[in-house]
Amino acid sequence: MEIMSTIPGTGLGAMIRTWRDRLPPSAAALPVARGRRAAGLRREELADLAGVSVDYVVRLEQGRATTPSSSVVASLARALQLSTAERDHLYRLARLVPPANDAISDHLPPGMQRVLARLGDVAVAVFAADWQLVWWNRGWAGLLGDPSASPPRLRNFARDRFPVDGGPVHLALWPVTEQDRDATDAAVVSDLRRATGRFPQHTRLAVLIRELSAGNRRFAELWTTGEVAAHREDHKTIDHPSVGPITVDCDVLTDGDSELKIVIMTAVPGSEDETKLQLAAIAGPLATAHN
Repeated sequence: MEIMSTIPGTGLGAMIRTWRDRLPPSAAALPVARGRRAAGLRREELADLAGVSVDYVVRLEQGRATTPSSSVVASLARALQLSTAERDHLYRLARLVPPANDAISDHLPPGMQRVLARLGDVAVAVFAADWQLVWWNRGWAGLLGDPSASPPRLRNFARDRFPVDGGPVHLALWPVTEQDRDATDAAVVSDLRRATGRFPQHTRLAVLIRELSAGNRRFAELWTTGEVAAHREDHKTIDHPSVGPITVDCDVLTDGDSELKIVIMTAVPGSEDETKLQLAAIAGPLATAHN
């Protein structure tokens, strides 16, 4: 049984149940079957969205698991679409220190999640300030390949862009070409330098910069220039294995102080590329929206 808190119904398991019950499946872009009794998410739906087992969700709600890791808490907060205050409360209930205000955030605000859920099969992903992938949808997985098989720590655009020791690619699984690769390389590095000014004490960012500087000559050369800028847009051609080359516009939108980066891939309306992009969402590897 769940360890009782001072006030009944306010412990970790009780709050997870409360937040699960209040979130309709439509808000998480899940289909709603006719005759469904549960107004909120089912345990298996929360488990799938958070990337944990159903048994673990059951043990959390029943109080048989009381100390989830920070990565699990972050995934649950995203899946439950918690506000920042609610996310911090969840951390404290799990006996963890909430992320500091000056820490890089992997948390998607509820409003952003609702907007993303309504984009349908448009290829879209969300990256943290250090280009760590934190969310993607079916369209993204269909266009570039499903990154879920890669370890979460390695799902980083900068790591793919500047591999260390010839390491494997973890995000874009098909060949990608760009109009000006050198310009994009410089933009990514200068954007990371901008992040070091906003989050100077963040360990994950510091480790990333240190590893890429030591292990990738191209990154090290660009880092020494000292340029500071944001990566906003690009044009790419993805050599999709099922539908052939697809040329897309890549736009990067940044979410305020959190520096979350919403990356959207679109094609010219009415073009052959748009048709291929739609086919890629169907013909690509099976994937589900990830939170």
